[in-house]
Amino acid sequence: MEKVKVSAVSYTNTLPFIYGLQHSDVMQHIDLALDVPSECARKLIDGRADLGIVPVAALLDIPYPHIVSDFCLGASGPVNSVFIFSEMPIEEIRSIRLDAQSRTSNGLAQVLLRHYWKREVLVVNQGEADAYVEIGDRTFGKRNLHPYAYDLSLYWEKFTGLPFAFAVWTANRALPDSFIQLFNKALAYGVDHRETVIDQLPPRLDFDYRHYLMECIDYQYDQAKNEAVTLYLKLLKSLKNIPVANKTI
Repeated sequence: MEKVKVSAVSYTNTLPFIYGLQHSDVMQHIDLALDVPSECARKLIDGRADLGIVPVAALLDIPYPHIVSDFCLGASGPVNSVFIFSEMPIEEIRSIRLDAQSRTSNGLAQVLLRHYWKREVLVVNQGEADAYVEIGDRTFGKRNLHPYAYDLSLYWEKFTGLPFAFAVWTANRALPDSFIQLFNKALAYGVDHRETVIDQLPPRLDFDYRHYLMECIDYQYDQAKNEAVTLYLKLLKSLKNIPVANKTI
């Protein structure tokens, strides 16, 4: 079988998956690339990758998406790496700058602003704004640097009562069942060996890797997360007439 081109996110929360893949026979069958979430999505949409851990918003753009795994990047409650940061309460902001690395989190911020906080704000892709969306490793140790830090996964749960899945393992074509079984076995191995992954990370005083990978990130893609994805995509598609400035991304 021709090697499967796999795109994975180059963030700390994906390291257990990478560890599992690299310690599995599946490596003989894949070409693995590490990308930011938005690039994972672009590669599947453009056909430059066959399989990736793609932001769930990209499911709207992949012609025939196949979710192939019981694993994901999700959270039940606070995820501690997807935020709106602000110098003022969310009830007072009039503009928000998006994060170029993740359409899903940008969409989640806008869904929550409209439907949970009941706010209509100007969306800015660059430049100054009252608040901004930021995701991933860049947020580590940052929540105490701003007067207001809103964990989007937490507020999604408050809004819907559901967990959230930020990214799911998706293929843009049918893959052999034997490969999918081997791939999922590798992912499971990595999730089971998170402690080993944590021990290999450089220590830092401002962020608790163990709490993040063992408690904040929920790697199981279950029925509740599937329901959350379905609801999120419905709400995302309904976002219309949102004022946008500096539309460059």
